[in-house]
Amino acid sequence: MLALITGGSGSGKSEYAEELICSLGDSRVYLATMKVSGEEGFTRIMRHLRQREGRGFLTVEKETAIADITIPPEANVLLEDMGNLLANTMFDPERKDGGIIVDNIIKDVEALNARCRNLVIVTNDVFSGGDAYGEETVDYMKNLALINRRIAGMADLAAEISCGLADILKGEI
Repeated sequence: MLALITGGSGSGKSEYAEELICSLGDSRVYLATMKVSGEEGFTRIMRHLRQREGRGFLTVEKETAIADITIPPEANVLLEDMGNLLANTMFDPERKDGGIIVDNIIKDVEALNARCRNLVIVTNDVFSGGDAYGEETVDYMKNLALINRRIAGMADLAAEISCGLADILKGEI
């Protein structure tokens, strides 16, 4: 199963995704894509570590190019999160993808999905805020929207989380 879990900041999407992946079996991989930056980033990572404590996750940290991670056969993978993966890819000074960011990330998702039992992807709703953004931010938002739409199209389950509650947009649990 491929699942896409979306929501705004503080919506409960990470907790929901973790509960979902825990319900799918014992072999659990947490694919962490966040680059640690500053006190806020460190605090967020520590909160997520406490959340997962004692739940049997193998944590794999990979900021870009997720297709080649090492996972156990038949693993249930939680990718946390697509927004970080996209930002890391877009703003990587070593990037050599020729600007085909969306297609390359989708190919990586497809390759990872083919190697695991279940893949649950957490993504962000960043489209409800203000309207005075710089060009780089607008490009980021457009790319994330494209990625989210393409993954939702491939997904067996798509859910939007708000206030800790799930609105199932596609499929069923």
